[in-house]
Amino acid sequence: MCDRPPSSPRWFHGPVTVDELARPVSRRVLGTETLLVLGLSLGQSAVYALVSLVAKLTASGGLSKQTAALNTSASARPYLDLTYQLLGIVFALLPVLLAVHLLARDPGDPARTLGVDLRRPGSDLVRGAGLAALIGLPGLALFWVAAQLGINATLVPAALPDLWWAVPVLILAAVQNAVLEEVIVVGYLVTRLRQLNWRLGAVLATSAVLRGSYHLYQGFGAFVGNAVMGLIFGWFYLRTRRVAPLIVAHTLLDVVAFVGYALLPRSWFGWL
Repeated sequence: MCDRPPSSPRWFHGPVTVDELARPVSRRVLGTETLLVLGLSLGQSAVYALVSLVAKLTASGGLSKQTAALNTSASARPYLDLTYQLLGIVFALLPVLLAVHLLARDPGDPARTLGVDLRRPGSDLVRGAGLAALIGLPGLALFWVAAQLGINATLVPAALPDLWWAVPVLILAAVQNAVLEEVIVVGYLVTRLRQLNWRLGAVLATSAVLRGSYHLYQGFGAFVGNAVMGLIFGWFYLRTRRVAPLIVAHTLLDVVAFVGYALLPRSWFGWL
């Protein structure tokens, strides 16, 4: 009978060493991680937006005769609809928590890496409001031009029923959009691409094109406008390392669009 013990797995011979636990993450692992985070969040949205654009382009009447509706009702029963709306907002933020969790493996505090801490609340608010004005007014002009050229679908920013919770939900949806997009597409993606030694121009272009691509369901004008916004926001983050002002700016833009459309006369928005 053999006295030697049978072959056993590596972990049988002892715990993993501290050096092995502290081993730097490879570029391949970082690249795979980035693709997975995007695939679970806005990369997935970009694929669906492209399919939606193709559907609109091939529908009767073409793109300009189609409608792109945001914040739509999920149920005819008001409180069930409210439940669906709140659940959608909460679960949409899970990729943000995943991205922050993954960034926590890097040296330093991920909140400071992203620039979403509370060290400069006043500056973040002022800069965010300035960015909203910089993006918002030219953005309205671009949407008008796109509508005249017929390269956008008719946009309906809010299609919730006229109930007491509609405006609060629209505000929460605006915050959710801002946090999801700015943390993932700017803070997380730019950080990871820089760690992968991408050139600054390629980093900015990738972030901007991704932002534009998941708005393709609205049309080509929305793609261009959001890509330009992505370039500005990406440049701002590289200069300041602060995502918080971008969240403020994006929230303000979406609140004005969603709540304004819900409360103001529909005749004001015929140009959309």
